[in-house]
Amino acid sequence: MDQPSPNIYRTKSWKTRQRALIALGVLGLVVIGYAIGRWQDDTPAVALPPAPVVSPASNSSASASPGAASPASDESPSPSASASAIEYAVLQAESAAELSGVETEDTSDEGGGKNVGWINRDDHLRFDNFDFGSVPATKAAIRVASASSATGRLQIRLDSRDSEPVGEISVSNTGDWQNWRTDTAVLAPVTGVHTVFITFTSDDGTELVNLNWLRFQH
Repeated sequence: MDQPSPNIYRTKSWKTRQRALIALGVLGLVVIGYAIGRWQDDTPAVALPPAPVVSPASNSSASASPGAASPASDESPSPSASASAIEYAVLQAESAAELSGVETEDTSDEGGGKNVGWINRDDHLRFDNFDFGSVPATKAAIRVASASSATGRLQIRLDSRDSEPVGEISVSNTGDWQNWRTDTAVLAPVTGVHTVFITFTSDDGTELVNLNWLRFQH
């Protein structure tokens, strides 16, 4: 019987060793991979710092141009913005607290009602506790009618019938005692609460004017 060649045994032995080395290498890689996985599982996680939160207020401040004032803290309303102008009511002449030397009559002026007539010099009307507010009144619209040839003045005084006038109009003929016209008196600025006197002067003692109403204005 023929014997196998020694080279054949060497070749088989070499292949066996090679396969064994490959198997050991694969096993080693598996063990190394397993060890790395366990190490990653056992390593504590590092917490990342929280992202900064920008509030709407700080964001608007950051976007504002340098030197810009904050509306809430740096800007305050001006005194004029905090004051409100009073809308003055119409003062009907016949509703005065005191009517001295005059009489009332039906009026044909628009709106109807009464007017004050038979007014001569030194007569007066008084309105109590009139509130002008904190924003000054600077003028007064006055509704008058006259058929008189006399010349005179209607004057507005405060707190006393003898105080200096704060405003006045010249009285002139309007064409008839019921032919009405609105004249405007310019006032020295008036604020606060006052007693208002309407007084009359003329160059003679004849009947001077009829008065329907007046209204203060800013």
